[in-house]
Amino acid sequence: MNRLKIGIPKGSLENNTVDLFRRAGWRITYDSRSYFPDIDDEELSCTLVRAQEMSRYVEDGTLDLGLTGYDWIIENNSDVEFIQDLVYSKNSTHPARWVLVVREDSPLSSLEDMQGKRISTELVNFTRSYFAERGIDVHVEFSWGATEAKVVEGLVDAIVEVTETGTTIRANKLKIIHELMTTNTKLIANRDAWADPWKRQKIEQIRILLNGSLQAMGKVGLKMNVAKENLDAVAALLPSLRAPTISPLYSGEWLAIETIVAAETVRDLVPRLQEMGAEGIIEYALNKVI
Repeated sequence: MNRLKIGIPKGSLENNTVDLFRRAGWRITYDSRSYFPDIDDEELSCTLVRAQEMSRYVEDGTLDLGLTGYDWIIENNSDVEFIQDLVYSKNSTHPARWVLVVREDSPLSSLEDMQGKRISTELVNFTRSYFAERGIDVHVEFSWGATEAKVVEGLVDAIVEVTETGTTIRANKLKIIHELMTTNTKLIANRDAWADPWKRQKIEQIRILLNGSLQAMGKVGLKMNVAKENLDAVAALLPSLRAPTISPLYSGEWLAIETIVAAETVRDLVPRLQEMGAEGIIEYALNKVI
């Protein structure tokens, strides 16, 4: 039987990835001691892999498909097929940033100020290349964790760390002085797997449904009934991917309207729809928008 080997990122992206697959139609189950989750599709097999290592296993064919950050693909200099941007993370749907960080009271304020200084980071290869390309000589060392603490305690002059909002950085009395890279999650494939007709078709199926799940995040569906005389006023309030779907009801004088809206707008939108004559308003959750 043909089977596609998928890498699921272990760590900060793990729960969101499993939830994304669930919304797309695949149920992944495992216990905390297992590195080989079960998935309810006999054409797929799953392995939990650290995001930092994922692109290497996809490149060498150990895995056919994987999800990992653009940052780790660059860090490993991996030759893989980019299939789809999947802009999500453990806290939000926003891309993350790798930034140069120093203490609040540090006199360092630019890249040029880093000449001869010591930097700690997980992203060693990229950071070394970034400064070397700009002719700035720095000492870059690998951080095994608690990276912020190293600059707080003065063990290094600066760190290169990943952040979304900068909240943790500010909480540790640190400041960002430069942004090196923006990164987001990507669906990547082994090049030989992508060239295989059966595997490519399966990868395309996964890509379409995962992307549909992402498009549905933060959106809900709305249904309602509207008298013809109130249609224009109600329709003017309704955003949609293209235009609201409008269908006649049996009575002939009433219409059914269906649309997709941002979930955050519903609390303000529904009372206004009622004021304009909408009745029988139903809100429903979405798993996919394709």
